[in-house]
Amino acid sequence: MRRTTDRALTKRFVDSLTPEAKAYPRFDANLGGFGVRVHPTGRKTYFVQYRNKHGRSRWFLLGVHGAITAEQARIDAKGVLQAVAQGVDPADARKSFRNAPDVADLLDRYVADHVRKRNKPSVRAELERVVERYIRPALGALKVAAVTRADVEKLHRSLIETPRQANVVRAICSKVFNLAEEWEYRPEGTNPCRKIARYSERHRERFLSADELGRLGAVLRQAESEGLPWKISAEGKATAKHLPAERHRRTIYPRVVTAAVELLLFTGCRLSEVLGMRWEHIDLTAGTIVLPDTKAGRPQTVAINAPARQVLLALRPDDAQATPWVLPNRSRTVAAIQEKGEVQRSVGRRRRSSDGPLKKDAMEAAWQKIRAVAGLDDVHLHDLRHTVGTYAGQSGANAFLVRDLLRHSDLSMTHRYVNKADDPVRTLNDLVGERIAASLEGRKTADVVRASGRFISK
Repeated sequence: MRRTTDRALTKRFVDSLTPEAKAYPRFDANLGGFGVRVHPTGRKTYFVQYRNKHGRSRWFLLGVHGAITAEQARIDAKGVLQAVAQGVDPADARKSFRNAPDVADLLDRYVADHVRKRNKPSVRAELERVVERYIRPALGALKVAAVTRADVEKLHRSLIETPRQANVVRAICSKVFNLAEEWEYRPEGTNPCRKIARYSERHRERFLSADELGRLGAVLRQAESEGLPWKISAEGKATAKHLPAERHRRTIYPRVVTAAVELLLFTGCRLSEVLGMRWEHIDLTAGTIVLPDTKAGRPQTVAINAPARQVLLALRPDDAQATPWVLPNRSRTVAAIQEKGEVQRSVGRRRRSSDGPLKKDAMEAAWQKIRAVAGLDDVHLHDLRHTVGTYAGQSGANAFLVRDLLRHSDLSMTHRYVNKADDPVRTLNDLVGERIAASLEGRKTADVVRASGRFISK
């Protein structure tokens, strides 16, 4: 039964209402439909009762007494009733908003219906990594229709220290919200990424000198043999009761980790290309590596120089069925290289091996430690590729040969890769590989000169 009152709903009056065995409403004397419901628990909630344009009765919750005041509830009630007078049903609108997809749903569809259907595997992996690491944590809980430019700007601004990554995140967000409009999750022309300026990116030209390569080579050999020292950052850890003796505080890195660094230097390949190498793509007799999945979007061929051949021969398993990957992802490998500034307690534990290749994140984590010990804190893994290009340029090779050595231009047919990998690019590749290998081993490097159209060392 509807209960009314001849009094306006004020804080004092609402406070005076006592709970009964069943919930009951009290309506305001001055604003029709506005009321408060008193629950048996003593909880009191403000509401508006109205009929929509179809004549159906609706109850619209405004808030809990105490969380909002009676006067604020009255103002909100007037707004609801004004919307009803204009033909809007606030209760249906609220229900639709609650049932509307959030950004997490949108990202799931983006990955399933766009990324995995339209992008090659290496690109898919990177897009999914960015989505999971940056976008989903920041925006996933928001409703798609409610995301504002300020929300995306906040995410973009949080990555200002890594401008290239920030711009990648912005670009992916822009694509995601373009698709949201296409899929009718948002009105057209409302992409929140519009007018968010990209950061200026610093183009790196870092490469390793002969001395730096010598330090790196020494650290790689140390990592395989005696191991690299642990980094104990937490205060008090150095004197912890169960801390191993200092001579035991080292991590021995598996050969696949150090071999990955060497292959990056000897081949000039990108990290994703090295980690994705399979034995079926390697022909040691012909001296070639076929990369089926490259940035160019088509297969490319890389010549194998002598240092790279030695690495591959050492890695090749006796059993051809052991693993298809040149750099397999052993669980022991991951345990050994995932250092986050804390004492490791599970380096020697054996776990079930993985059938996949060495993971990018694991390789990046290993490189962080290797470069720190080598005193190369500003060197990224991609700078190893820059080193190959720089040494090739220093040898006197023209821009076309360097371009072909690093495969910067697209090639239309697979057999042309083999031809370009034979000569003179193969000669240049051999000389660059020999110079890098000598530096890694601490040997004196030979000068490379051009004579009679060929490159020779002296």
